Amino acid sequence: MEFLVASAVGTMTAGGVYLLLRLRTFPVILGLALLSYAVNVFLFSSGRLAIDMSPILSKYGEASYTDPLPQALVLTAIVISFGMTAVLVMISLGAFLEADSDKIDIDETDANEDVAK
Repeated sequence: MEFLVASAVGTMTAGGVYLLLRLRTFPVILGLALLSYAVNVFLFSSGRLAIDMSPILSKYGEASYTDPLPQALVLTAIVISFGMTAVLVMISLGAFLEADSDKIDIDETDANEDVAK
């Protein structure tokens, strides 16, 4: 089970870094989303990978329970990453409508001409 989760985190991280290095804005946004999913799975797995265990202590004093803190952190991170993804999509949409392209390409000649003006 741990190997499967570790492989999933590694694959999502590698895919996210690959997409972050693209020269288009939409793959960059997808890469950031994949990285946030990888971090969420990593945080969730840090609370012990246990099946059919409650996140709270029972009144019978059983010692088998999962840690509720990583679950709360992941829930908060999901909400924040959804909001940030929406903001990034709106910023990239505005840049696309302004430049008629979503390619991230800055030439030195273009940058020098903009400074001279």
